Amino acid sequence: MRGGIEDPVMAGFVARLESLNALADASPGFVWRYQTDAGDATEVRVFNDELILFNLSVWESVERLEDYVYRSNHIEALQKRAEWFERPARSPFVLWWVEAGHLPSVEEAKQRFDALWRDGPSAFAFTFRERYAAPAT
Repeated sequence: MRGGIEDPVMAGFVARLESLNALADASPGFVWRYQTDAGDATEVRVFNDELILFNLSVWESVERLEDYVYRSNHIEALQKRAEWFERPARSPFVLWWVEAGHLPSVEEAKQRFDALWRDGPSAFAFTFRERYAAPAT
C-alpha cells in the first residue's frame, strides 16, 4: 500500500472495501474468503509489513475468479490501484488448487507465495498468466 490502512492516501480504497467484499461474496463461483471478526483481512500481517495488504479466497475455478477480478465492478478498483498501491516488484497474488471442502490457512498462503517468488510458477503456486490444471482426483 502507499500508506497504512488508516492513511488518507488509502481512503478511496478503504471506502470501496466493503462493497468489493460483498461483490466477491455474491459472485458466481465464490466459495469462501478469509476474514477477521471485522469482516475483512486488512489487519493480517503475513509478511511482517504493515504496507502489504493480505487477501485470501477460494473459488470454484480460476475462470470464475478471473471473471470477478477483470469482468465485474471490481475492475474499477483495479484500474485505480496505482492511487493506493505501489507497483509490486514480484507477483502480488498466487493461485493454487485446493481439495473441495479445504479452507486454506494464512500460513499455507505464505508458503505458496514463498514458493512462487523463489521458484516461479509451478503446479504448486501459479498466476493467471501461467496456469496449471487442477490435479486429477
